[in-house]
Amino acid sequence: MFLDITWQDPVTGTHGFVVIDTLVRGSASGGLRMREGCTLEEVRGLAEGMTRKEAIHLVPGRRYVPLGGAKGGIDFDPRAEGATDVLERFLVALNPIMRAYWALGEDLGVRQDDIDEILERRALGSGLAAVEKLMDDPEDSARRSLAAFDTVVDGMPQDELVGGLGVATAALTALAADGRSPEGATAVIQGFGSMGGATARFLAEAGVRVVGIADADGFVSNPEGLDVETLLATRDPFGGFSRDALRASDQVGDRDDCLAADADILIPAAVSYAITPENAGRITAKYIVEAANMPVLPEAEELLAARGVVVVPDFLANSATNAWWWWVAFGDIDGSWEQSREIITDTLGALTSEVLSTAKDEGISPRAAAQRKVDANLVELEAVTASAGGR
Repeated sequence: MFLDITWQDPVTGTHGFVVIDTLVRGSASGGLRMREGCTLEEVRGLAEGMTRKEAIHLVPGRRYVPLGGAKGGIDFDPRAEGATDVLERFLVALNPIMRAYWALGEDLGVRQDDIDEILERRALGSGLAAVEKLMDDPEDSARRSLAAFDTVVDGMPQDELVGGLGVATAALTALAADGRSPEGATAVIQGFGSMGGATARFLAEAGVRVVGIADADGFVSNPEGLDVETLLATRDPFGGFSRDALRASDQVGDRDDCLAADADILIPAAVSYAITPENAGRITAKYIVEAANMPVLPEAEELLAARGVVVVPDFLANSATNAWWWWVAFGDIDGSWEQSREIITDTLGALTSEVLSTAKDEGISPRAAAQRKVDANLVELEAVTASAGGR
């Protein structure tokens, strides 16, 4: 670990954290989250996950060379009064770290629009300042990124779609590895924010029946499939959706019912540590594709593996958002939806297929197979850093 910082808000007394796990060429990438109960230990784990999420995308010939891993977190309820003020004070205090090392974006409980507005209003520079030193033409990169973030696809901003497209691609690849078609397969989504919502859209588009969706207010299900697009149209900024949009055949239950729902695919897309040894036995799904960060505890994953449940790890399945940012910024793609969709489906499909094939051939878990690839890539990245004179 390179650095960890604990910050205390002078107004509310709440704490925030920044952890830089690794540096590659002097820079690290990772989002900033806000949730009540966030801890330094949690942020450390997330930063380690970002190291993996970056390293897994080392692809010869691409302009984007993976960065190091970092993460930020604030122990505060993002729905509470004053949350944006806490965010602003955090960004002001940690701005020197951002400029020197940490390129950040939104994560759970934090919206990119809020980050960008604060940085611009307070003249704090770009959230990507730590990476601009690695770019041939930062101004060209900024123009390309602005156009990419301004792109709206079927009513949803492109930057909210790319992560879920990657998760859906990983899930569809897992089905294909078992010789299964999307048609006839079913899925349950735990969490309906930008990641869960987009995943639901692309699974439904591929022919998978989304039979259940959980948000903060409960669990809605229908064995014949939910109307994903209608529910997406009613979402609030925190991923809640209106029950007024439900059909007569849709059923309403408790939020935790999603884990035991009858489905082939379970997408945990809400909070970390959602699947524990205590509740793992309730899960009926054959495939768990991690859209959230660290949603399955290691002990739970061991229990699930013993039952033949395939867990596609977060640092593979939900890595498309981070990689997409850098593909656009470094110029591997122009930021259009056509090129964005192509590179995500091709890359996440190939990575997931490789990991699942290695896991099957070697008799190890998909997480172990993905980690093996990360470890090999990190050795190469260390050589890149050394040759560049980086830390």
